[in-house]
Amino acid sequence: MTASGQSGHPRGTGNISRYAIPAAVGLLIVLLANAHLVYVAVTSQPDCVDHIRSSEVPAPAGSFSAAKSAC
Repeated sequence: MTASGQSGHPRGTGNISRYAIPAAVGLLIVLLANAHLVYVAVTSQPDCVDHIRSSEVPAPAGSFSAAKSAC
């Protein structure tokens, strides 16, 4: 410190990097997580699940069927 109590640096210049770097790292983590979610959604193909076909009449109570099955 100098005799006047100043450290020689303008006040507040260290605060930019103190908050900007963690904010940038946090933003990067969010962007990478979203990119991973998009990648998994585009590249994955879910397996067919057994369900009641609309041609199977009558369906048991409380059962569900696909509106238009791709399997």
